[in-house]
Amino acid sequence: MIKYHPSESLLAQYCSAQLPASLSVAVSIHVDMCPVCQAKVAKLEAQNAELAFDEKSNTQPYVETNELADFDDDLLNLITADESIDEVYEVEPVTVQVNEQNYQLPRALTRISHGRFTQVGKLARSRVAIDDGPLRSSLLHIGAGGEIPEHTHTGFEVTLLLDGEFSDEDGNYVPGDFIWQDGTHQHTPLTKDGCLCFTVVSSALHFNKGLSKLLNPIGNLIY
Repeated sequence: MIKYHPSESLLAQYCSAQLPASLSVAVSIHVDMCPVCQAKVAKLEAQNAELAFDEKSNTQPYVETNELADFDDDLLNLITADESIDEVYEVEPVTVQVNEQNYQLPRALTRISHGRFTQVGKLARSRVAIDDGPLRSSLLHIGAGGEIPEHTHTGFEVTLLLDGEFSDEDGNYVPGDFIWQDGTHQHTPLTKDGCLCFTVVSSALHFNKGLSKLLNPIGNLIY
């Protein structure tokens, strides 16, 4: 069962189209996977629609007109005769392979390109092509038995688990879990069987222990 969700504020901003593209994609993926947040989003969207109609009715005086009078009859008949508007738009599944494992990407990522996976040890990362200022979006794969050394964050990091499992000092995570970390957190993610995540980071990680601290001086170049 999904235990970690976007905040109420994030959901509200998502429904109002106020989030940066990277975060909007992350929330969209989570909502597709989470019935609880689907219900919240449906409620928020209904409230937004009601508010929009209320604002329109308060600013525009009602004038009784024949709304079809301005349409040419031939054009109107052409529009209403077009049955293609009732067709359901289907998205073909997209599968990626990492270390001989196949993963089906969520719908929100099927039409966004991503680079080749670059691997260091049990970690593999593919940059997702979302031009979003300082925010960086990636597909992150951790192989079975792998971990990311203990670190904190100089900005924030969103990790959305797409497939598999991992855990850290705060708990165990399942597909759909939406984890927000910032400078107040430090953790060591590790996985027994492997996992694929969608991540969004605003700045470099800061490693706290061992040889991984050698990466800190170049952290802004590799985040």
